[in-house]
Amino acid sequence: SINGKCFDWLLISRRSCFRAGVRYYVRGIDSEGHAANFVETEQIVHYKGSKASFVQTRGSIPFFWSQRPNLKYKPKPQISKSVNHMDGFQRHFDSQIISYGKQMIVNLVNQKGSEKPLEQTFSKMVNSMANGMVRYVAFDFHKECSRMRWDRLQILMDQLAEQQDE
Repeated sequence: SINGKCFDWLLISRRSCFRAGVRYYVRGIDSEGHAANFVETEQIVHYKGSKASFVQTRGSIPFFWSQRPNLKYKPKPQISKSVNHMDGFQRHFDSQIISYGKQMIVNLVNQKGSEKPLEQTFSKMVNSMANGMVRYVAFDFHKECSRMRWDRLQILMDQLAEQQDE
């Protein structure tokens, strides 16, 4: 109940059975375009007979890469050089568009250091796909929000405001 108005709020997460696994052991996509550790979260609000739903998905960056555990705290990501990334990448987003419609990608990885090649490759692939149903925004979460500066999330919210309203 908010301001004396009662409503039902449901939160449902659905984890994909494709490419499930432990962090660092399962990354990227398979040839069918299934992203590792993919989760769909749906928020449903029911108020006076009306319903509204919002779906958010998350998963591993959808191209062929790995991050093999070693003795370092954070192993360096390795992007595969021996495969055509675009086939699986295209399959992934075709499936996303069929299931959910227009896509707003928010990439939160570091844009410096060992994660920089992941962000650059992801951005380049989205641009080369040239699909008007897919928009890409990179936001270096660790840099922008370091030292518990959560107020800096407003920068990201401002970048997404138009699409969110749409």
